[in-house]
Amino acid sequence: MKLLDRYEEVVGHQEIRRLRQLAAGLAGKTIVHVNSTQTGGGVAEILGWMIPMLEELGINARWEVISGPPEFYRITKAFHNGLQGRPVSLTSRDLDLHIEVNRENAQRLNLEADVVLVHDPQPMYLPQFTPSDRVGRWVWRCHVDASRPVRIVWKHLEGAVTRYAATVFSMAAFTRPLPCPMFVVPPSIDPLSDKNCSLPETERLDTLTRLDIDPERPLLVQVSRFDRFKDPLGVIAAYRLLKPYYPMLQLALAGGTADDDPEGAEVLRDVMEQAGDDPDIKVLMLPPDSHRIINALQRSAIVVLQKSTMEGFGLTVTEALWKGKPVIGGACGGITLQVHDHQTGFLVHSPAGAAYRTRYLLRNADKRQRMGRTGHEFVREHFLLTRQLRDYLTMLLSLDRQASNN
Repeated sequence: MKLLDRYEEVVGHQEIRRLRQLAAGLAGKTIVHVNSTQTGGGVAEILGWMIPMLEELGINARWEVISGPPEFYRITKAFHNGLQGRPVSLTSRDLDLHIEVNRENAQRLNLEADVVLVHDPQPMYLPQFTPSDRVGRWVWRCHVDASRPVRIVWKHLEGAVTRYAATVFSMAAFTRPLPCPMFVVPPSIDPLSDKNCSLPETERLDTLTRLDIDPERPLLVQVSRFDRFKDPLGVIAAYRLLKPYYPMLQLALAGGTADDDPEGAEVLRDVMEQAGDDPDIKVLMLPPDSHRIINALQRSAIVVLQKSTMEGFGLTVTEALWKGKPVIGGACGGITLQVHDHQTGFLVHSPAGAAYRTRYLLRNADKRQRMGRTGHEFVREHFLLTRQLRDYLTMLLSLDRQASNN
């Protein structure tokens, strides 16, 4: 069975028919995606799912990964933080190194294409060093909230934007005034992937046993990279506020670090110290291919948390809602697109707020189940991979039409 036929069973015939119609206008085109890591994080996961679908639709699709020394990733992590408004320390040498690594990668990568989609700041200067006859059109895809960046970061990145034909953001609220067309395309999940497909009950229970989690006791779960913006320490604080009322409660903090995130190990150490010797807190450092383990954890949770303080979108929220779980989420970024109070979960601003809303859900099983059903259908309608692919195809056709009219 072809890949798109399998998706038709989930999203319906009309959705797949629309994709085929849109793709017909781009048949034979070459599209290259460029990001900074092949494993870890939502961008890499989305590209791993999307490239085969583009190819099946008759579009030549490739995925290139920029690389650099460890210092490069320290600098680009500062860009990531600075775009989201956190004060950062950067020197002119740092900015020069970012540009130099882009120059080296422009010579190494195969960027010959009709369209190159550059993801986030790391590869942003590639157009400056790529001959114009190799790439028809550049598009910058920003996955974080860039609405209030620190000046030094935005001034540096803004210098690269002029070479792009368009920019793409996850939410309208994330955008900046820019001299090119802007598109809003929220991310999505793949419902057929190992992370989101149905699991045999025996596999779910075996996974919990291997992780030393009691399947008979209530479990709270947060799945995230170990990143300060994900606020894992706030999740532990909320759990400790709940523990006196629910002595049987367990907490699993599951995640890892991305190749391009050098701060992850430091955050993990802080989380381990905060968890201490509490046997009911499981801090799970998982390899990037632990998709079925994450699937089992989310399906086993009584409530899923994503207590971020800043969030580009929060695909772990989407994953949990798809599995019929209510989500307690930080009231920020793309979480607010997905978590609607009393409908799919609750938005919170503090550990105390997270504990209060979680306690409410622990006491109201009927409410949890209704929220779970609502969340599942909400994701089916808005946040599956086929919808994101449809948005991208529509954007590319729009840019083609604009170019032909000029």
